[in-house]
Amino acid sequence: MTEVASGHGGRVDREDGVVRIAVYGAGGIGCYLGGRLAATGTPVTLVGRQRMADEVAAHGLHLTDYLGADLRVRDVLFETGPSGVADAQLVLVTVKSAATATAADELAGVLKPGAVVVSFQNGIRNADVLRERLRDQVVLSGMVPFNVLNRGGGTFHQGTSGGLEIQEHAALTPYVEAFAKAGLPLKQHTDLLPVQWAKLLLNLNNPINALSDLPLLDELSQRSFRRCLAAAQSETLTLLDAAGIKPAQLLAISPRRFPMLLRLPDFIYQRVAGKALAIDPLARTSMWEDLQAGRPTEIDYINGEVVRLADSLNRPAPINAKLVALIHTTEHGPHTPWPGPALLQELTQTS
Repeated sequence: MTEVASGHGGRVDREDGVVRIAVYGAGGIGCYLGGRLAATGTPVTLVGRQRMADEVAAHGLHLTDYLGADLRVRDVLFETGPSGVADAQLVLVTVKSAATATAADELAGVLKPGAVVVSFQNGIRNADVLRERLRDQVVLSGMVPFNVLNRGGGTFHQGTSGGLEIQEHAALTPYVEAFAKAGLPLKQHTDLLPVQWAKLLLNLNNPINALSDLPLLDELSQRSFRRCLAAAQSETLTLLDAAGIKPAQLLAISPRRFPMLLRLPDFIYQRVAGKALAIDPLARTSMWEDLQAGRPTEIDYINGEVVRLADSLNRPAPINAKLVALIHTTEHGPHTPWPGPALLQELTQTS
C-alpha cells in the first residue's frame, strides 16, 4: 500500500506539544529515518550534503522495506548547514563515524540547551565523542540494526529486519509516540553497550559483503563467505569474554551460537536462518555502497573496534585486522571481487 504525504517541510510550529525533529547527516539511514517520521506527519528537517539535497528536491523521498511498505514524502525540507537544526528539540545524528567530532562542534554552535541528541551511528564510541562537546544537551546512544540501501532517485530501501534500540532516558518521552506511529518503535535499554556490541558482531560482515560485491542474501548463501564471518565473530566473542562484555541477543539465535549457524552446510543453514534472519534480495551493506562511490568506509569503527579491544587486552585479532587491511587496500585501488574460498583462505592463513 502506498501512502503519499507532505513532509511538512520541517516547518517550525511553535505551538506547545509539537515535536520537531532534525536529522544531521542525512544519507541512507538519515533519509530513511527522517522520511518515515515525516510520512506520518512529524515535522522533520534533514541536514546533509548538497548532492543529497538536490536529489531529494528533485524526487522527494520514496521509502520501501522488506515487508512491503511503500511510502512517498513530498516537500521535504533539506538544509545543507548546521543552522537547519537550530529549532530542533530532537536531533538524530547519522553522520559517518569519522565525522562525529566535526558534527559535534557544528551542533554545539547552534543547538539550544536541553536539546536531545541521539547517535544513530555504527560503532561503539560515537555518543561519547558527542557528549564531550555537547555538555548542555542530553546525548544518548542509539543503534539502527537494519540495512538501508540508497537506490537513487530519492528511494531508500530497508532490506533487513529490526527496530531502533536506544539508551533509556526520560527526555525521550515526548517522542516515543511519533516513532511508534512511523513504524520505528524505540526499544529503550538501561545499558546500550551490550546491544551495540551485538550489532557490531553482525556488522563484521560489512567488509566481507563489500569485498564479495554481492547482495547480502547471495553472499550469505555461500558457506565460504559465512565461514569468513564466523571466524571474525568467534575472534571477537573471545575478546569480549576477556573484557567481561556480554553482547545482547538481537536475533532469534544468541550471538554465541551464531558462528555455529554460519558454519552449517548451505542446505541446513538456509532452513534454519530463515527463522533467525529476514533479508530481502535488494539488501546491501553501507560499506559496499561506500566502496562503489569511492568514499572512505567505516571499517576503522567496525572491525577496527575489535582490533582496538584486542590491543587494550594485549591480545591479537588477526582476522579482523586483516579485514581492515583489505578494505583500506580496496579504498585506494581497483575493486576486484573476492570469491568466497579465496577470502576464507586469506583470513585463515592470517590467523
